[in-house]
Amino acid sequence: MDLKLNGKVALVTGATRGIGRAIIELLSDEGCHIAFCARKPEEVDSCRTSISSKGVKCYAQAVDVFDADSFKGFIDDAAAELGGLDIFVSNVTGGNEPGDAGWVSQFKGNVLAAVHGVEASQPYLEKSGNGSIIMIATTAALEYFMSAGPYSAMKAALLNYSGNLACELAPKGIRVNAVSPGPIFVEGGAWDRVKQTMPELYESTVAKVPLGRLGSGREVATQVALLASPLSSFTTGTNVVIDGSFTRRVQY
Repeated sequence: MDLKLNGKVALVTGATRGIGRAIIELLSDEGCHIAFCARKPEEVDSCRTSISSKGVKCYAQAVDVFDADSFKGFIDDAAAELGGLDIFVSNVTGGNEPGDAGWVSQFKGNVLAAVHGVEASQPYLEKSGNGSIIMIATTAALEYFMSAGPYSAMKAALLNYSGNLACELAPKGIRVNAVSPGPIFVEGGAWDRVKQTMPELYESTVAKVPLGRLGSGREVATQVALLASPLSSFTTGTNVVIDGSFTRRVQY
C-alpha cells in the first residue's frame, strides 16, 4: 500500500536508537525527508549517514531536548533546511534518577519536551496540509506495571495532553495521535538488557503476552507511519495500543 508519504518531511526526537530509530528508518523507506535529534554526536553522525544513503534529505543535530531554546532552534533550522514540516513525532523520555530528580527528569522529557516541540513545529504543520503530531507513550500509562513511578505517570500526562491537543489543533488542520507500545524488544534496548540480566522476569513477561512474544520496533514504526499518512486524514485524538494484547483492559 502506498502511504503517500513520499516527499513529506518528518521530525523525530530521540531517533538514533530503539523505537525512534525504527521510525526514521521506516519513514525514510516510505520516501520521507527526515530530521532527527539525539544527545550523542557520534550516534547522530552514524545514523545520519544511514538515512542519507537512502536518497532522502536528512537533517540531524546532537540536541538535548531539555534545553528548550536549543530544541526550538533545531526545529526551526530543520524546517528551513528541508522546506517545511509535515510530521512531528515526540519520542524522548526522561532519566531514571532516584527521588525528586527522577520525577523532574521524566516531566521534562515526556511532557515539557513534547510541549516545546509542538509549539515550535505548529507554524510549519499548519502550512502542511497534512500536519500530524504523534506522541510515543506506553501501556504502562494505562494500567499497573512494575511500580508506581514517574515514567508511567508522566506518560499518562502525555496522553492527556495529546487528547486535548487534538481537539485544539483540529481546526488548524493538524491531527494529533498517540501510540502506546507494550513490551518491545530492540537489540541493545531495555528488554534486551532485561533478557540478559533478569531472564526470569523476561520470560515471565513474554508468557503474559497472548501472542507469545514481545513486539518489535518495526511494528511500532509501522503504526506511526500509518497515523502520519494522509490515508489517516480522519484519525485524530486516538491512542493506539500495540502490545500483543498484553494489557488486560477492554478498550472502548
